[in-house]
Amino acid sequence: MVWGGGLLAQWGVLDFAGGIVVHATAGFAALASVFYVKARVDKTSTPNSIPLVAIGSGLLWFGWYGFNAGSEVAVDFVTSVAFLNTDIAASFATIAWLVIEWAHERKPKFVGLLTGSIAGLATITPCAGFVPVWSAPIIGVLAGVVCYYAVYFENRMKWDDALDVWGVHGVGGVLGSILLGVFASKMINSSGVDGLIYGNATFLVKQIVAVVAASIYAFIFTYLSLIVINMITPVKVEEEVEKSDLDIGLHGEKAYDEGVL
Repeated sequence: MVWGGGLLAQWGVLDFAGGIVVHATAGFAALASVFYVKARVDKTSTPNSIPLVAIGSGLLWFGWYGFNAGSEVAVDFVTSVAFLNTDIAASFATIAWLVIEWAHERKPKFVGLLTGSIAGLATITPCAGFVPVWSAPIIGVLAGVVCYYAVYFENRMKWDDALDVWGVHGVGGVLGSILLGVFASKMINSSGVDGLIYGNATFLVKQIVAVVAASIYAFIFTYLSLIVINMITPVKVEEEVEKSDLDIGLHGEKAYDEGVL
């Protein structure tokens, strides 16, 4: 509908690399899964390995250059702008998340810093090749702050979103799609449109309607799909299996030998 010349594309909705198509839909699909599957018995589980979280985040950041800049499917001015916007927004989001979490919890959290970088990457994704470079720091800071409070909110609500997919990807995708409606400029990409700050409020309204509709669609479709899937095979393990050992219960083998750790 957005990239295939369908309804939203014809209406004038833009999404450079997947803010609506990937992140908003995935985030709200995750939220539907959280509501349907419900919380784990053990809600205090921590990352198995923070160094591996760091390696994974670094690989994601590096891969995101191809994800965003590569969406131009060419090597030109728009490609370079998308590359720069991706790096700048992620960098500012990383610091914004770190600072605000440090202020809240009185300690700088490395996992929080890494999570902030992913929030920045998700938020800049729909904007990357359509907005000027000067807007990337603004988008990054907003991503760090808004996504941090989204995760804080879901934790307060006791939504057991183990990887904060809704708070980071879902909210980031929605935020980025809306900010595209604010900062988009035809001077950057002639195939785009001008946004709110250039006098085009209509485009902002279209972006809001599209990302809200896509998010609602993803939530409802996922929830209904889980109901159907659960009729065929359970989507949640039994409490005894969860308490004892998921690896043994599901696969008959263990991923880690705790005796040598």
